[in-house]
Amino acid sequence: VQLQASGGGLVQAGGSLRLSCAASGSIFSIANMGWYRQAPGKQRELVAAITSDGITNYADSVKGRFTISRDNAKNTVSLQMNSLKPEDTAVYYCNAYVKHTAYGDYMDYWGKGTLVTVSS
Repeated sequence: VQLQASGGGLVQAGGSLRLSCAASGSIFSIANMGWYRQAPGKQRELVAAITSDGITNYADSVKGRFTISRDNAKNTVSLQMNSLKPEDTAVYYCNAYVKHTAYGDYMDYWGKGTLVTVSS
């Protein structure tokens, strides 16, 4: 399974970006999908996650500014980021729990990451 993320870039504070991630390969079903980020010198942290039923979870620092969504038919997850702040600068990673067969276990997959830079 491969997770291909796109949409990162440079934006001024207060601006918006939309990240997208597509899962491809041997996929029977996908449970949770999410976005994590890692800023320089810091640990990777959860930004937002969404279940297959559409239940969402957000880090307190992004609540009200970021919106996660997914398309189960296309195996994609997106992150709409509004009112961006310099402290949102980080490499953003897509994550998905994927089952390859009906009887297998879910396995954890990560994309390579996309850089988001917010200038002040």
